[in-house]
Amino acid sequence: MTTRGAPAAGRGVRGDLFDPQCPTRQLLDRIGTKWTSMAVKALADAAPDEVRFAELRRRMPGVSQKMLSVTLRSLTRDGLVSRRVEPTVPPRVFYRLTGLGLSLEAALASLRTWAEEHMPEIDRANEAAAQETDS
Repeated sequence: MTTRGAPAAGRGVRGDLFDPQCPTRQLLDRIGTKWTSMAVKALADAAPDEVRFAELRRRMPGVSQKMLSVTLRSLTRDGLVSRRVEPTVPPRVFYRLTGLGLSLEAALASLRTWAEEHMPEIDRANEAAAQETDS
């Protein structure tokens, strides 16, 4: 993948995954985390409805309030999630996937399916590596 014209100042050429400044690499870094994957899945399961922050946190065992907040902020900034705040005390904050976010869920679903189908092979490889280390 290439871009037309010169890259933005201080930015890598789009599509050069080995360049730390590559926008595609930076996006993959953001969407490739377990918390992003879980948040997108939880929001997709609720689509087209919104999910409150506290409910989303309950649906994501192990996520801290701070990590969920950081994840949702990143997803919102990237246009994958929309955020709506009701001006109550305390404020009620709702999230939902955008059309772009729903398209990401389709890609992540394929990755989850691949992982589920290949987990036995991965487990065997890990067991073999552990046995080699113990020998």
